Amino acid sequence: MGELAPAAARARRPNIVVVMLDDFSMDLVQTMRSAQRMRKAGASYPHSFVTDSLCCVSRSSFFTGQYPHQTGVRTNTSNRGTSRLGGWPAYDTNGNPERAFNVRLQEAGYHTGFIGKFLNEYEWSPGRALPPVVPGWTTFNTVFGSAYDGWDFASTTLDGQRLRLVQHPAPPASASDAAKDEAYAGTVIGDLAMDFVKANEASDAPYFLEVSLYAPHNRVNPEPHYAGDPLFPPMFRDRSGPRSCGRVACRKLTVADLPGFADQRRDNRPRLADGSRARAWNTVRTLPAAVAVRDLRDRARMAQSADRLVSRILRTVGPHTYVVLTSDNGFHLGQNGLGRGKGTPYDTDSRVPLLVTGPGVVPGKRREVTSNIDLAPTFEELAGLSPAPFRSGLSLVPTLTQPSLVRQSYAFLEHTQQTLTGDDPDAAFTGSELDRIPSFTAVRSRTALLARFDLDPRRNRTTWGYEFYSYRKDRFERRNDFARKSRRDEVAALMERLTAFDGCRETGDQPVAEACRAVRR
Repeated sequence: MGELAPAAARARRPNIVVVMLDDFSMDLVQTMRSAQRMRKAGASYPHSFVTDSLCCVSRSSFFTGQYPHQTGVRTNTSNRGTSRLGGWPAYDTNGNPERAFNVRLQEAGYHTGFIGKFLNEYEWSPGRALPPVVPGWTTFNTVFGSAYDGWDFASTTLDGQRLRLVQHPAPPASASDAAKDEAYAGTVIGDLAMDFVKANEASDAPYFLEVSLYAPHNRVNPEPHYAGDPLFPPMFRDRSGPRSCGRVACRKLTVADLPGFADQRRDNRPRLADGSRARAWNTVRTLPAAVAVRDLRDRARMAQSADRLVSRILRTVGPHTYVVLTSDNGFHLGQNGLGRGKGTPYDTDSRVPLLVTGPGVVPGKRREVTSNIDLAPTFEELAGLSPAPFRSGLSLVPTLTQPSLVRQSYAFLEHTQQTLTGDDPDAAFTGSELDRIPSFTAVRSRTALLARFDLDPRRNRTTWGYEFYSYRKDRFERRNDFARKSRRDEVAALMERLTAFDGCRETGDQPVAEACRAVRR
């Protein structure tokens, strides 16, 4: 499983706390005081991307340091059990629980804790048996999906090798706002997290903790839990007042904070390889400006409970603890003529915050292009382990002390078109948004994106459509320049990267070929 560092190094092994946000987009970073504190005190990675801007797929890559084609997790759900392409069934069937980095950290002597949202379809509801125990966790307080709506949910505790259920009933509608906030999912997760941190900071053994919040994900039921709950339900204390949106006054959050909002879509149409126009896939009505602004402000309000928790963690941990703040994917609210949701290769959806503080971290921005597959080997190296050979990611540890170090200049994305079946947590409010985003493979650099879409939804049929965007002058995907002569060399260079990535087909625990690591350099 990899060799530990010498005994002297093991004695100084650091603690690690990861805060994973849910659907947190870059437009919200400005509202969080804790994020600004981490930027000043630690390493920030402005070129940080996810392998797929979809919850379960991205989180599977985070745990394993592998691309979707390696994990076998391609979609959020298993289509009510009829498919093994997505959700917990795909994660489990393909052996990912045993390959996750936390298994190796636990074997190396770490107390490993997981608190909060786990994976889609790792669920419990009344009348059902609890799901199986996930290996590699010393503490496992998963909070089930009923917490999307903010209240009235269940969680687990780990008793030996058995899960036990804990119910978190919601206060009645007549209860005070303070009582409701005490039972809010973010509060419950935060309290469990702080209990773990305080107990383990006093322990001689090193610890790893992932705190996986539901904020700022939308609720999933058409009917709110409490009358008047918005689509993105914050704590009651964050619903009004000058500080309800954090560092930025709510009235100052507008469509100007959503680069590319309502951009004309005519010039974004995909192109065939010969440059001719291909089928346009983004054809439904975009999100109205008033709705986008309302949602943006409510998402900012939701983020404040997460902000306070991160600040509590930063104040509590000792000097030997790394703290990492990131998200499973971004989110769009009308940018690029889209509706509300995620799943595209565009900057709104695929770029996520990545901030790291801790012992020896030199403050400042990094130019390294990172992916969430880089975090598993990073945690292994911090723990004194050699990263497992089946990880496609590269440890970021050297960049923590060397801000100017650049070893990777590209990130790759894979997405499989998903047909919603009613059990996806986004279905109630995004409609067909995920349905219509075609399967794609994409390569992203600091300044450009090349996405190759499969525009033929029929099984065993393929029609490639390409989109190329430069970010040198624009902050968003203003115009598809794939067929533009002045961009020919840039497109060709990225096409060569895509072709090389197509040849990387390792799966499961197969070691990653050196050529497949080199494609990101």
